[in-house]
Amino acid sequence: MSVSIRVDEMIYNEARKVAAAECRSIAHQIEFWAKIGKCALDNPELPTEFVKELWISKNQDHSLAEPFEFDSNND
Repeated sequence: MSVSIRVDEMIYNEARKVAAAECRSIAHQIEFWAKIGKCALDNPELPTEFVKELWISKNQDHSLAEPFEFDSNND
């Protein structure tokens, strides 16, 4: 379900620029910023860049990822 909201024109124009560069729609760009912002506010001890990278990683396709095996011989 989607809902229409009013957004300041400055934010809209900034989202338009970034959305084009990152291959997102303007709505998805604003949604992405909102999710990052909410996570950052919910976890103030974490750097915002870390929150952003974690969110991106969580939503990437992991089908080609290989599990990392710890070497138990290095005690």
